Amino acid sequence: MTEQTHDISLSTISSREIRLASRPKGMPTAANFSMASVDLEPLQDQQVSVRNLFMSVDPYMRGRMNAGKSYVPPFEVGEPLSGGAVGEVIDSRAGLFKPGDVVTSNFGWRECFIAPAQDLHPVSRKIQPLSVYLGALGMTGMTAWAGLELVEVKAGDVIYISGAAGAVGSMAGQLAKLRGCQVIGSAGSAKKVKFLREECGFDAAFNYKTGPILKQLMKAAPEGIDVYFDNVGGDALEAALSGLRLHGRIIACGGISGYNDIQPQAGPTNLFNVITKRLVMKGLLVRDWLDRQPDFELEVGGYYLGGKVKCKETVVKGLDQAVGAFLGLFSGQNIGKMIVDLS
Repeated sequence: MTEQTHDISLSTISSREIRLASRPKGMPTAANFSMASVDLEPLQDQQVSVRNLFMSVDPYMRGRMNAGKSYVPPFEVGEPLSGGAVGEVIDSRAGLFKPGDVVTSNFGWRECFIAPAQDLHPVSRKIQPLSVYLGALGMTGMTAWAGLELVEVKAGDVIYISGAAGAVGSMAGQLAKLRGCQVIGSAGSAKKVKFLREECGFDAAFNYKTGPILKQLMKAAPEGIDVYFDNVGGDALEAALSGLRLHGRIIACGGISGYNDIQPQAGPTNLFNVITKRLVMKGLLVRDWLDRQPDFELEVGGYYLGGKVKCKETVVKGLDQAVGAFLGLFSGQNIGKMIVDLS
C-alpha cells in the first residue's frame, strides 16, 4: 500500500479508491475495476474526514454493477464504488465528531474520504474487533435478524438456510438457535459444513455439491421444514419448496447462484407448492428495517457481548486485495464475513 498523509495539520490528504472501469457481462473480472489516486478537498463546515480501517465486500454489489434501475442506484462507470466501512475520524468541522472517533459509513472501496456528518454513524471503540460492525453488529447481522422477524420465526420451527456458511447465513442460523429453532444449513465444502456444526451450533448441515439437495434436506428433516431462509435461489429454492410443510414461510433474501447469469435462470418447476401448501414468501431488504436498528443493536449486541454469537471473518489485507476478495465471494472463498483490512 502506498504511504498516505494523515497529518491533519497539512492541507491535503492523499487517498486511493477503486472505481468501476466497465460493466461486467457475466462473472466480473479484475478488468472491470481500476485504481485511482486522489487528493481530498479541504474540509467545509459540517464535514468530516475519515481514514477507513475496514471495508466490506458483499454479493449484492454485483447487481449494482449493472446499468438500469434497481432497488439501489447502480454504480457509475468511472466513479468510485461504495459499500460498508468502519473508519477513524481524521479531522472534523462538525460538533458531533472529533479526531479519533470511530464511525461506520457507506464510503468503502477507498482509503480516506470526506463526508457530511449526517452520513456517518458513531460506534464504540470498546467493542473489538472493529470489523464486527460490518458483520454481526452491522448490516449483515441486521439482515439475518430482520429475516427472522419478517416471518416471525419462533421456538420449535425447523429452519433451513442455504448459503449458510456465508455472512448472513451463519448469523441467521445462530440467531435462530437462540430462538429455540432446529437449524439446518447447506454449504459448498466439508470445511464449511464442519464450521456450521461445530462453531455455529447448527443441528445439521450438508454439502450441496455431494448429492441432491432435497434428498439431503429430507434426511436432516424427515418431517419437513417450517421456514426456508433463501440466500441462493436456484436448486436450493426448488428443494425447499418440496420440503416445506403446510403454511411454511420463505425469507427471500438473496439469489447468489444467479447473480452472474447472462440469461435469467428458469424458475423452480414446483412453484405450485406455494398454492397447495399455502406457503408465504416474503422479500427482504434490510434498508426497510432501519427504523428497527436500535432493537437489533440491543438484542444482537447483547448476544455478542455475552459470547452467544460468533462473527467468523475471512480477512484480506490492503485495498489492492479488495477486488480479489469481492470476486472470491462467487466461488465460495469466504467463511463468514469477507473483510478487507485497510488499517
